[in-house]
Amino acid sequence: MPLSDYVNTFGQHMLRQYGERVHKIAIDAGFSCPNRDGSKGVGGCTFCNNQSFSPKQQPGIDSQINAGRCVIRKRTRARKYLAYFQAYTSTYGEVEHLRRQYLQALQHEDVIGLCIGTRPDCVPDAVLDLLCEIRGRGFHVLIELGLQSAHDDTLRSVNRGHSFIDYQQAAERIHQRGIPLCTHLILGLPGEDFEQMYASLMSVIAHGVSGLKLHPLHVVKGTQLARQWKHNEYQPLSLQEYIEYASSMIEATPADVQYHRVTGTARSELLLAPAWCAKKWQVINGIEQELKNRSSFQGRFYIAPDFHSQVVN
Repeated sequence: MPLSDYVNTFGQHMLRQYGERVHKIAIDAGFSCPNRDGSKGVGGCTFCNNQSFSPKQQPGIDSQINAGRCVIRKRTRARKYLAYFQAYTSTYGEVEHLRRQYLQALQHEDVIGLCIGTRPDCVPDAVLDLLCEIRGRGFHVLIELGLQSAHDDTLRSVNRGHSFIDYQQAAERIHQRGIPLCTHLILGLPGEDFEQMYASLMSVIAHGVSGLKLHPLHVVKGTQLARQWKHNEYQPLSLQEYIEYASSMIEATPADVQYHRVTGTARSELLLAPAWCAKKWQVINGIEQELKNRSSFQGRFYIAPDFHSQVVN
């Protein structure tokens, strides 16, 4: 049985909404990040080497859309796409520059909307108003916020450069404009146990979310985390731990929340550990099998949390 028999996947949600498959095309539009250029910090997050999950940059948005379209059509025959501005912080720039970038992607007839990846501290009202304007033209618009953890101690330890309050405030302003919000959480961050990971999920749900992404923390070359791992200062999750943790979090997630991703991979030439992060389908199949073994599914153990609850650090 496919994962979608147990989990409300984003792919199936889009299929129901549009009557055909819709895929994201990842785009690197050359954005930077305030946690790298000195505005908030330098060096970025301790685990971040953006090349580990982003496509190698190609010249121009049009070229990247054309290349992504060819790959996806061969693999799934999908003919509708979301332009996924994924690399670094895709709202970090002057509004008129952002407008040009976003509208360039939307000039392609088969691109039906935008997926904008960003940070909780980089969604000013002017950018949200721009996205509302684009949404008002009939395009599908989705914001992805990289929270990773709702624990401020963890966020400081991995040099995120923002707090959970930043996330709360951003989520509230996004909800006020009716823009769907997908939040990223990382499992296996240094110092966190499952109870803390679960608490992050509950905090995100309490503040409203339409989508979620779960990622295992990978160790990739060229990062502070890689140095910590080499000095035995960090131990990644095992495959079985990740499968069990992700499955338990899925069980506790409301059935109407869409899972855009239940695992993540890194480019093989950059990945140091854990080795299983290179095998996406092994992880997905493992989660599917775990839910099957539990006779379980998304939402089985969901209990509505107090909206005003917050993680206490």
